[in-house]
Amino acid sequence: MQTTDANKIAMSLLMVLLLTKGLGVFTSAIFAPAAEGKGGYALPAGVESAAKPADAPKETPLPELLAKADATKGAADTKVCQSCHSFEKGAGAKVGPPLWGVVGRPKGSIAGFAYSDGMKAMGGNWTYEDLFKFLTKPSAYVSGTKMTYPGESDPAKRADILAYLKTDSDAPVDFPK
Repeated sequence: MQTTDANKIAMSLLMVLLLTKGLGVFTSAIFAPAAEGKGGYALPAGVESAAKPADAPKETPLPELLAKADATKGAADTKVCQSCHSFEKGAGAKVGPPLWGVVGRPKGSIAGFAYSDGMKAMGGNWTYEDLFKFLTKPSAYVSGTKMTYPGESDPAKRADILAYLKTDSDAPVDFPK
């Protein structure tokens, strides 16, 4: 190999590297990202909100929800509950206690079921108001509950479930007035 051939090969490699680097600089100049500005929105300082808590939507009282409740829809809404609870008369506990006749029954009272300490400490009987709050978010109603159900956010669905639970008893408890 002659010296001139080695020089030509070296110059060719150097030229390829120079063109590659130049192409990178050129494309970076064309496709450069926009300069980042200050994020967020400017908020007014020192201005108090004129909105009052009364502007928040008012919740429909439970007796009104129960008056419109549909036990048939409630039965369909309990499909998710049936994986852990039984609704038949005389049925035993599954993962959760049976719910036949739950309204008016003392809380944490099914013999042989391992209730959480929070549920055992509740005391009193299950009322429609208690069940309505419990179904909203069980972990918020009973501290340390073993129930993993996250809750039902729709008040109308909770009322439908309560209407179904009323039919799921030998001695149904009347809805509150």
